[in-house]
Amino acid sequence: MTTVASDAVMDYDEAMARFDPVMGLEVHVELHTATKMFCGCPTEFGAEPNSQVCPVCLGLPGALPVVNEKAVESAIRIGLALNCEIAEWCRFARKNYFYPDMPKNFQTSQYDEPIAYEGYLDVELEDGSTYRVEIERAHMEEDTGKSLHIGGATGRIHGADHSLVDYNRAGIPLIEIVTKPMVGAGERAPEVAKAYVSALRDLLRALDVSDVRMEQGSMRCDANVSLRPRVGEPTSAEQLTVPLGTRTETKNVNSLRSVERAVRYEISRHAAILDAGGSILQETRHWHEDTGITTSGRVKSDAEDYRYFPEPDLVPVAPTRETVEALRATLPEPPGLRRRRLQSDWGYSDLEMRDVVNAGAVQLIEETVAAGASPAAARKWWLGEPSRRANAEGQDIVTYAAGLGLTPAHIAELDGLVVSGRLNDSLARQVLDGVLAGEGTPTAVADARGLELVQDDGALEAAVDQVIEANPDVAAKIRDGKVQAAGALIGQVMKQMKGQADAGKARELILAKLQ
Repeated sequence: MTTVASDAVMDYDEAMARFDPVMGLEVHVELHTATKMFCGCPTEFGAEPNSQVCPVCLGLPGALPVVNEKAVESAIRIGLALNCEIAEWCRFARKNYFYPDMPKNFQTSQYDEPIAYEGYLDVELEDGSTYRVEIERAHMEEDTGKSLHIGGATGRIHGADHSLVDYNRAGIPLIEIVTKPMVGAGERAPEVAKAYVSALRDLLRALDVSDVRMEQGSMRCDANVSLRPRVGEPTSAEQLTVPLGTRTETKNVNSLRSVERAVRYEISRHAAILDAGGSILQETRHWHEDTGITTSGRVKSDAEDYRYFPEPDLVPVAPTRETVEALRATLPEPPGLRRRRLQSDWGYSDLEMRDVVNAGAVQLIEETVAAGASPAAARKWWLGEPSRRANAEGQDIVTYAAGLGLTPAHIAELDGLVVSGRLNDSLARQVLDGVLAGEGTPTAVADARGLELVQDDGALEAAVDQVIEANPDVAAKIRDGKVQAAGALIGQVMKQMKGQADAGKARELILAKLQ
């Protein structure tokens, strides 16, 4: 196994006392159109390598591209949702550079004339405060292919025996969303980065333009970080006039947790270099999820290095105002407004709703309630064991649940078994464990494991009598009016009946016999 040496880092709090971080985030989003950006090849994820290619996306001589209309409409809807201006006329350009997984040796993108520009997204942080992220542009382009490095322990080219290239992804429609430099966040910069990507993901999911599955690469974040000397508070007029420092770009970060960690690490790494009198190299960096560090990639290219020029094989895109307004009418309720409406409908406190939002479970709970569960039960079950396991796996709850096949219908069914009196919470947790283990639906798991509350009142009464007889001291306390002591007897009744007793009934029987 190849060991990667870690750079020196400064304690984060010390770095924040001495430097002011500035960020810029570039998020690439794969659109889930049926076909690619410039050809009719399908876009199914996970297909056999090189089975979804044609002369256009392979860049063969004489092949001519045609723009995907649905992708253009999706780009406009994204721009509108981000409060952007929509260009009345824009065009594609060739971004020229060589990479093994780019068959044409250039990427068809947009350069100085993007489809959407000058927008913003208001992002809510964990404490309820809001940070406005200004959007510089959102432009259309195509994805590259994918290099697979075989052999070695890291999956990277270093240490690999050989490499293979899969061009299925080449030509997939992409929207790149670029922020303006994000200033004034101070020590909360990593939190702001995570919150922005999370809010953007929620927005794109609501627009239904992408499945935004970061673990599959359909949403990827490049995090640009720089530091400048601190001369005042992050939002002070004096601090805002300090020139920006040299930035690094951490490429293709593919989880919300990693976005926050990568930004935090780069801040600490930059601070250590600057403190030692060194200078920051403008370069791309690779994020290592397992070790929580970044390593050097390549010296960062500037725009002139790509030799942009207008794409001669594609006509300009010129959406009419009528088209733009028609697409505006299709926009869904903004996620922030939707969350506030749902909070009111569900009766959640601010803290409860914040926990749901932070867990990324809003959509799951909404669908669970629609399937018949109460809002309280939906929140309890989703934020319990599934959320704990998702965190342990470093995944968001939506991705984790999808991977296991756990659905809102399952949670609603589980709640129904509790409401009907077949299960109590303890038995329901056992059933949920079975569902998470792939044993089937909640009802099927309960049936297979024989989990059901004992409905025989005689058996429950006999268990209560035995427990009272075995615990005369506790029984005496209850007779003397110390009702809270009944909890100890209830626990023993539940243990004797292997958790399949109704705790409420057990309490009623105990108090009836002793008071």
